[in-house]
Amino acid sequence: MTKSRMMTPALVCAGGALALVTVAPHVMAQRSDNGRGGPPAEAVHACSGLQTNDTCSFATPHGELSGSCFAPGGRGGLACRPARHSAQGRPRSRGSGGPPPLRRHTVTQSSGAAVLVPATEQPIAQNIVTDELGQRWRELRANGIAAHLTGQFPNSGNPHRIEEQRYDYRVPAAPSLTGTTQSALGQVFGIAVNGVVFDPGANEFYRGDRGSGWQYEPLRNALDMGLDENHAHVQPNGAYHYHGLPSLLLDELEVRAGAHSPLIGWAADGFPIYALYGSGNDGEIREFASSYRVKPGTRPSGDGNPGGTYDGTFTKDYEYVAGLGDLDECNGRWAKTPDFPAGTYTYFLTRQWPVVPRCYKGSPSSDFVRRRR
Repeated sequence: MTKSRMMTPALVCAGGALALVTVAPHVMAQRSDNGRGGPPAEAVHACSGLQTNDTCSFATPHGELSGSCFAPGGRGGLACRPARHSAQGRPRSRGSGGPPPLRRHTVTQSSGAAVLVPATEQPIAQNIVTDELGQRWRELRANGIAAHLTGQFPNSGNPHRIEEQRYDYRVPAAPSLTGTTQSALGQVFGIAVNGVVFDPGANEFYRGDRGSGWQYEPLRNALDMGLDENHAHVQPNGAYHYHGLPSLLLDELEVRAGAHSPLIGWAADGFPIYALYGSGNDGEIREFASSYRVKPGTRPSGDGNPGGTYDGTFTKDYEYVAGLGDLDECNGRWAKTPDFPAGTYTYFLTRQWPVVPRCYKGSPSSDFVRRRR
């Protein structure tokens, strides 16, 4: 068995052996502006224009809480009651409820890329990452703390603080193509060499309806998700994770035009991840382009559909067009790389959507599936 210690910066996200953990809601202890001890003004405002039992969310000093609208004390006005709380305000048992309701959004258009929070904060602990290659498996362990600067968390779009994680992922040592594609929805895509996971999707859906498939794209400015300049933010369990190009990590690894990208990470199916630059069929180094584009025309409306013009606000706004760019539908291709001179299937991070791949060509490890404790 070979063993190496990757000393590049480490960031991490939820998924795999550690599952996402929702923050236990606190009883609404703030007093409303009227001083009579009712729900806080933020909870009342969260249900403005909504109906009883609609999903809602609002910010508190403990972070953002999600729940449903109700009429406190039988009064006519509605307020947002956090999930896992009874009508008397007492916390329910941990096992009595499912995941908290999704936030209810009605935004249908965006005007550009997400506004990023400057990366000004030093890491809260030393970066620890190990990579052990055995005959059958590659074992990847990390504490989830980046060595590079991050944005300030909490921030206006993300109420969570970065915390150390305990990651123990296993991917195939000799991955193989299955001949099909498998969606990465429901699990993180992979892990960077610095211990951060790539988790491109957002748990935000039009009108809070996951079943509609209208998932908001975090790299657009339709919703403020508090991404920093590494296109990353923090899960409720304190896990820092990448949604797009990890800018400062790429700087540290000296990713640059004219040179093949160094290894950036490993996908859950065991294939390597590179960024931007690779070797074309002619052997020349070039920047690879994705084969996705924004669909022309307008979205369907009614029956839970948002309507409006396709503009990249939702992941369903994009379509794959074979041959449009250099990469397949999973943002990958067969290529020779410095680490695999004989050639391998490999994924690439790109400037264009999806940036981080959204599907696999191999068999992903179940370690990367999100589970709740």
